[in-house]
Amino acid sequence: MKATVFSLFAVALLLTNPGIAQELTPRAYWPAPLGTRIATIGYSYVSGDTIPDPSLPVSGVDSKIHTLQLGYLQTLNLWGRTANVVLALPYSEGDTVGADEETGMSGKRDYQGIGDVSVTLSVNFIGAPSMTPQQFSKFRQNPRPILGGSLKLVAPTGKYENDRVINVGANRWAMKAELGFITPITPKWLLELDLGSWMFADNDDFLGLTKEQKPLMALQAHLVRRIRRGWWVSLDASFYKGGRSTLDGNRLNDLQRDSKVGITVVYPVAGKHAIKFGYSLGSVIDSNEDFDVFVLSYSKIF
Repeated sequence: MKATVFSLFAVALLLTNPGIAQELTPRAYWPAPLGTRIATIGYSYVSGDTIPDPSLPVSGVDSKIHTLQLGYLQTLNLWGRTANVVLALPYSEGDTVGADEETGMSGKRDYQGIGDVSVTLSVNFIGAPSMTPQQFSKFRQNPRPILGGSLKLVAPTGKYENDRVINVGANRWAMKAELGFITPITPKWLLELDLGSWMFADNDDFLGLTKEQKPLMALQAHLVRRIRRGWWVSLDASFYKGGRSTLDGNRLNDLQRDSKVGITVVYPVAGKHAIKFGYSLGSVIDSNEDFDVFVLSYSKIF
């Protein structure tokens, strides 16, 4: 049972994802026993060429963004397969300084408020049927390749000012569909590949104009090293492309094509508790964008 509890902290990472295309989520499709519930409180600090809505490309700025995020995960049995639902609510506070010709922004912009709430449904199609804690313990000792999929929906619930380029909320619906594959390399090493696409509804009040955005493709790769029960480290990388925008039908020259690398560490504490630390940097390809992301979170299994 102890091994089962420790393994569940991989699932808790779903609750602390900062950003859109910039997110890095190792072991997102690692299963958990039926009935598992996890509550998480996470903190992230982002600095550099980025804004609260990273799907909106802005360069030549310097931001410092603090985000507190509350999350809850519940495992389910869907058609005999392992599944889970994740709810996440962020609150952000930050400032952005700079001048950029493309955005028309100058000076300093301070912002704070509740962000866009999200809900994610994940299902493991192959390799991870719905399991009791005893069955999951056996699975952990002899893991099999897993193929999963997820659908994430982001609602326009965040604070939004229609006369500002930079806001905590995005004032539009967004959805991400993704497939994820995990394969054991050795008993201690796992490889995960995730391929997804963000799709965006229109923002019909972007500085008095209608902003449309094309889909944004995102690929993630994670090399995970299991050190001991509940303690593991992951080397992470992502690549994203797409997201070109139009304003009132006029196409902008804002195609996004970049990558990001990082590291994630999860360490168990006192049984049903865990601490996660993550660091990532971008952009690896685009020298005009440079930002750092620090993530720290605490999770409790019920």
